[in-house]
Amino acid sequence: MTTPLRGLPTRVPGWVKALIALVVLLAVLFAGIRLSVLPGLKDLFGTQTHDRSGPALLESVQDISRYEAASGNFQVVVDLEKDARFLPDAVRGSRTLYVGAGTVDAYVDLGKLDEDDVRVDDDRTSATLRLPHARLGTPALDPERSYAVSKQRGLLDRLGDLFSDNPNGEQAVQKLAVRHIGDAARESGLTARAEANTTEMLEGLLRSLGFEKVRVTYGD
Repeated sequence: MTTPLRGLPTRVPGWVKALIALVVLLAVLFAGIRLSVLPGLKDLFGTQTHDRSGPALLESVQDISRYEAASGNFQVVVDLEKDARFLPDAVRGSRTLYVGAGTVDAYVDLGKLDEDDVRVDDDRTSATLRLPHARLGTPALDPERSYAVSKQRGLLDRLGDLFSDNPNGEQAVQKLAVRHIGDAARESGLTARAEANTTEMLEGLLRSLGFEKVRVTYGD
C-alpha cells in the first residue's frame, strides 16, 4: 500500500507580502477617514501642525521717499482652463475657478525732486512745486481673502499631483489674478486720486508753515 505524499508548503513571494501589507495599510487609512466623521472619533486620525521655521533674517534696508497717497482694493474671478490636444478633459486637463483679492497702492516719488522743482518767493508767502506723476505699486494679493472656488483635473493631472512637490499648486491662477488686478488698477483712476491727495497734503502742510499761496503741478 502506498501513502500519498502531502503537498509541500509553498513559499509566498516577497512582493505578494508587500502588496498585502499595502492593501491593509490603505484599508486602515480609509477606515480612519470614514471613522473621523463619526461623533467622538473625529480626532482619531487627526493631524497636528508644527511651525519649525527659523528666525527671519534682515537682508537689506532701503530708504523710501514715496508718499503713499491712495490705495485701491480689487477682486477678480479667474477662470483658468488648460486642455491637451487629442485627449479628453477627463484624461488630461484642468480647470480652476479662483477668486483673487488684493490691493494696489498709488504713490508720488518725492525723492526725485531737485532745486528747480521747488520755488519759493522772496517773502516766503508763495510756493510752487513740480512733482512727478503718481505711479502704481506692485499688486499685492491677499491670501486671507483669496481662495479657489473649484478645481477640476484629469486623471493624469491627479496622478501627477501625487509625485509633485507642490500638489494642487495655485501659482498660475495667482499670477493671473495679480495681472488682472494690475490692469484694473491702471483703468481705475487711482493715480489721479493719488495726485489729488498729494496736492491736498502739501497745500495743508505749507499753509501751516505760513505760505499763503501754494501751487502744485505734475509732470515727468
